[in-house]
Amino acid sequence: MKISDSYKTIKSASCGIYKEKGSKFISEAYQVTDESEIKIILENVRRKYHEAKHHSYAYLLGNEGQVWRTNDDGEPSGTAGKPIMGQIRSFGLTNVLIIVSRYFGGTLLGVSGLINAYRSAAESALSNAEIIDHIIHEFYEITYPYTAMNDVMKIVKEENIIQSEHNFDLECRIIIDFRSSAKERIIERFSRIEGLNYRFLSAK
Repeated sequence: MKISDSYKTIKSASCGIYKEKGSKFISEAYQVTDESEIKIILENVRRKYHEAKHHSYAYLLGNEGQVWRTNDDGEPSGTAGKPIMGQIRSFGLTNVLIIVSRYFGGTLLGVSGLINAYRSAAESALSNAEIIDHIIHEFYEITYPYTAMNDVMKIVKEENIIQSEHNFDLECRIIIDFRSSAKERIIERFSRIEGLNYRFLSAK
């Protein structure tokens, strides 16, 4: 199966709110790329809404949604994290974290009421977000002799490769990135150049 080199996510943080029988559910959606970011965001949200009784959340990471987690944070099992995750999947997104902070209004909502409230709060945050298509780029370090400069630059130009760093000397070095789906073709072309070496750095 061909793995896509693009995915839908949100451009920047967004907020939403849902109220039911005196309880207030404040939702915040964030674009995230790894779990270390999530820990910091959760700590900040808990401080910001420190009087809220629950901070339930869900996140989905990776271009194929490979990494995910839901957390009910003390609500009855399956009533908070799962409906939040359901909205992330319903919008077809990844690399997204949604936290819903609940201020209890004194009236129990029941299982179905909680599921609806957390789902609606998450939907509110995503409805207020700008959804974008993110193209995955791979970053490489390329080193080559100065005599190969013309051959290298020809490929860079023809393949619309982006240069972020360069050092031209007897031994040249450049940092490049290009769309992930073009990797095999571009690397194969570079491999034909005598004396050229490449090293994968990252994909994002």
